[in-house]
Amino acid sequence: MKRRDFLKTITTGVALATVSAGSVQDVHALTFSSRLRFSSPKFPSHDLESYLKKVRQFDEDHFGDIYLNSKQYRTLSRLVKRLNRLQKLIGFGNFFLLDFDDAIKYARLHKSVGLFTSSELDFLEMIFYSRASDYGFYGEKPLKNLTDRIPRRKVVKIRNTGNYLYKGRPLETYHKIKKELGDELELTSGVRSVTKQIKLFLNKVHKSNGNLSRASRSLAPPGYSFHGISDFDVGQMGYGQFNFTEKFVTSHVFKRLKSLGYLTLRYPSDNMLGVRFEPWHIKVNNRA
Repeated sequence: MKRRDFLKTITTGVALATVSAGSVQDVHALTFSSRLRFSSPKFPSHDLESYLKKVRQFDEDHFGDIYLNSKQYRTLSRLVKRLNRLQKLIGFGNFFLLDFDDAIKYARLHKSVGLFTSSELDFLEMIFYSRASDYGFYGEKPLKNLTDRIPRRKVVKIRNTGNYLYKGRPLETYHKIKKELGDELELTSGVRSVTKQIKLFLNKVHKSNGNLSRASRSLAPPGYSFHGISDFDVGQMGYGQFNFTEKFVTSHVFKRLKSLGYLTLRYPSDNMLGVRFEPWHIKVNNRA
């Protein structure tokens, strides 16, 4: 069995920390499900208010959030820097399609990036193969393996965006939307490999001071993002970062998309997946 595959067989919890807002303490051999109030998307009515507060105040710390311990956070900090160097090496656009095996290879071949250490690889396995529901993300996991690849023959680069889309229904959906809305619509995010989602998620965990729960309310953990198999994000030209906030619902693009019936959202308002409202995220694949 390959070293990076062994964690797929582990069913026990891993050492993380659970906190009340504002305080952090390390714990050992913590089993996630024994410490979380929710273990499935079916929430007791008396917990619903607490749950909705978390997804509405998604970028704040809340009681019961799950944190990395101090040793894991130090490993995370090194990984974030290494992944940033790797993206700089191969280019922003190429990084969207970079698979895990190639990421390891490029790091080995280029001193500017540096080898992934055994502790970093162990950490990446832990993040990928641990159950995201144990820290509050309840969505489906469409990509099951850390080494899953995105075949280049199945995607196409969208001109003037730097992003890729899958051929077939995702590309057809985008072209329909683009035909209706024209230049005021922009593709803000398309296909993302496991490696790209790892980088995005770990950056958010790092900025959240190791709070996995807080990060997962904004970004799907690696393997759980439908950007890996179908979905894409859209925005209004000139809106900048507001395309990734609730202010997007006031845009002309959002209103047109809604009136034309294109807004089947992956993460609607007050969803039961543990994720903030994402009015910009176009659901292409019909899986939950």
